[in-house]
Amino acid sequence: MGHNNQKKIAVINDFSGFGRCSIAVSMPIISAMKVQCCPVPTSIFSNHTGFESYFFEDYTPKMPAYILQWRKLGLEFEGIASGFLGSKAQIAIVQDFIKNFRTERTTVIVDPVMGDYGKAYPTYTDEMCQAMKQLVQYADILTPNLTEACILTDTPYHGGSWRIADLTELARKLSEQGPARVVITGIQQGDFVANLVYERGKQTRVLRTHRVGSDRSGTGDVFSAIIAADAVNGVAFDVSVKRASDFVKRCIQRSIELDIPKTDGVCFEEFLTTLK
Repeated sequence: MGHNNQKKIAVINDFSGFGRCSIAVSMPIISAMKVQCCPVPTSIFSNHTGFESYFFEDYTPKMPAYILQWRKLGLEFEGIASGFLGSKAQIAIVQDFIKNFRTERTTVIVDPVMGDYGKAYPTYTDEMCQAMKQLVQYADILTPNLTEACILTDTPYHGGSWRIADLTELARKLSEQGPARVVITGIQQGDFVANLVYERGKQTRVLRTHRVGSDRSGTGDVFSAIIAADAVNGVAFDVSVKRASDFVKRCIQRSIELDIPKTDGVCFEEFLTTLK
């Protein structure tokens, strides 16, 4: 059977029915970029946790049986992408998934969704942080924000401006753990937001764009979905980072114009046909 005749990315993340984040973002974006998106749900949410209330079901106990069926089908993936993981058990399942499905053609993209603004999320215990460090070793591409980069390298976080040399050293330390390509995202530089692009053996680049609006749910998922599809499609890493950053900015601007609540994410649907 020709199950593997088309490029595929396995996306391991939670599913939220409303709020434009996680799998609900990855599927349309990756599909629009002509890659089949195959989701592995870690949890099911009616809407994400930024709302006052939500339905939630932990899918961890069912994940091994779900994944086993893919092994029976002999599925192969050009990309494996992980997002928010809610427990040490889920991190271990992702590691096993990579070991079982990775081939010489597979690019592993890890978005270590662990925290922001200098603090780990309440669900991220020290034990989970250590487990995430283990997962990073399997990554080809890593997409942390500044807080996550600090957590993963045991670097003290400070809220002031960061020198490029210090950011580069952060990225180098992350790359030493495994990933050849690292982008540290969302670095605040006055009226600009910067992404530091690090590729082992190449000159580090800092890509800046004017900041618009404020933080919205799901923008990191939009960004990482584009990075994953571009990687599978052979797009240069710095070109991909710039394209993802520009796309997110356009989506934020349009969401402001349409008066979309911040909890509802960004209206990427407005520009989905521009992704190729």
